[in-house]
Amino acid sequence: MEKAKSKSLEEDFEGQASHTGPKGVINDWRKFKLESEDSDSVAPSKKEILRQMSSPQSRDDKDSKERFSRKMSVQEYELIHKDKEDENCLRKYRRQCMQDMHQKLSFGPRYGFVYELESGEQFLETIEKEQKITTIVVHIYEDGIKGCDALNSSLICLAAEYPMVKFCKIKASNTGAGDRFSSDVLPTLLVYKGGELLSNFISVTEQLAEEFFTGDVESFLNEYGLLPEKEMHVLEQSNMEEDME
Repeated sequence: MEKAKSKSLEEDFEGQASHTGPKGVINDWRKFKLESEDSDSVAPSKKEILRQMSSPQSRDDKDSKERFSRKMSVQEYELIHKDKEDENCLRKYRRQCMQDMHQKLSFGPRYGFVYELESGEQFLETIEKEQKITTIVVHIYEDGIKGCDALNSSLICLAAEYPMVKFCKIKASNTGAGDRFSSDVLPTLLVYKGGELLSNFISVTEQLAEEFFTGDVESFLNEYGLLPEKEMHVLEQSNMEEDME
């Protein structure tokens, strides 16, 4: 069972990296380097070296094993690391690997904007029928209530930054429980997951500065662990490291 699971996992990641371990990574890099080269500008001898470096080897072939296991020659090393162009190519390769991994590991529904709920029935349906892995943030508001417009604007930005979170808004008068959501408790934020209420913040703007922005709302939600890690955080961090090199 474990072997079948392991095999399935390897098949799922096929195309991201054809080998694992240090030798496999070097071989994948060689292949990427060959594909990145402009065929019109590469000397035949250089192309042949790259082809030999990147060609898959048979595990049953003794000579192939020796070629696969041998250390890089000085000529091969200089070919890969000789100038700035190769450094940029390596950065591109690293970024592509990160993006491929990110794409394969990302799962679940995508949203990206704030949904307007029109009735209490739609509100309940959203909570009960959404996938259990999805975090749902509902803003209960009313026109003319201080802080409601600013919070709606902040949630629009957060919805774009956290597309795996479903952000919704509904007027208190449309919930069917308007008496529970008087102007004294608005704006209210309700956070659900798997049909369960995780957090209930009434008069939420009282816990923020009088003039607040998207970052303030994001920090507030993160204090309670209600937002997942941003999907592009790892990629952005990698890009920043590359820019500092």
